Amino acid sequence: MDYENKLVLAPMVRVGTLPFRLLAAQYGADITYGEEIIDHKMIKCERRINEHVGAVDFVEKGTDNVVFRTCSLEKNEVVFQMGTSNAVRALSAAQLVCQDVAAIDINMGCPKSFSISGGMGAALLKKPDLIHDDTVELARRIETTGVSALAVHGRRVADRPRDPAKWSEIADVVAALSVPVIANGDIFEYEDFHHIKVATGASSVMVARGALWNASIFSADGKLPWEEVKREYVRKSILWDNDIKSTKHTLKEMIMHYSCLELPEGKAVIKSDTLADLAKLYGEEKYNQFVQEKRLFDGSR
Repeated sequence: MDYENKLVLAPMVRVGTLPFRLLAAQYGADITYGEEIIDHKMIKCERRINEHVGAVDFVEKGTDNVVFRTCSLEKNEVVFQMGTSNAVRALSAAQLVCQDVAAIDINMGCPKSFSISGGMGAALLKKPDLIHDDTVELARRIETTGVSALAVHGRRVADRPRDPAKWSEIADVVAALSVPVIANGDIFEYEDFHHIKVATGASSVMVARGALWNASIFSADGKLPWEEVKREYVRKSILWDNDIKSTKHTLKEMIMHYSCLELPEGKAVIKSDTLADLAKLYGEEKYNQFVQEKRLFDGSR
């Protein structure tokens, strides 16, 4: 994968599923990260071809629980992000999925308790036998392992989203490395992609919240109305039979940024039990009917 001059969708738990990744790509994202998947869970999966929706599923053995879903449309741009604290286990998980994705990423930055408690994410930053505490020295050591690129979120573990991202510290990492660095932090408008590249010297730029609130942030032509983006996300969730809990979570995050869950739309999303319910709420009943009928027709051939 080429990591020069790319616009990148950041990994986001319960958001970065197939429909949202394809949504971001449609609007201009060059690289799309999936949500973090824990290696323990991935190695319990088996690969299945899902002819029903035209996807490749990694399903927990003995169940119908889809842990990771991808498709041929994103094979050259999707990055599988893994949470791990064990190299052997990580390799096993990577070998399972590597033929269906463009790259594998190890999460070393997640500050959430579920990640840290398992020795993953930001917990890896505190293991002196594995890495150094100093950010630049850490980056140099990671580079020696042979990574193709390094994504740097300009915040410390204790920082909250409201704290300004430290672009100057990302610049220090960029200056110390020869591999491409992907800068992440406080990207809310298309112009910010250019601003952070100039400020840091990074090769590429990653965006999380800015894309969650309006995935058309990747478009050089400017953002589309969020209502339009929201409906397109619902359509893609229907098309790819996305998990209803994941779809609702993403919609609620969008709504909370622009509005309030206590208003009629928010309440209706919370009460929705199926994708058909969401199709009705967002005026996509005909599209949902078309998708379901096409699946029945394809399945009967």
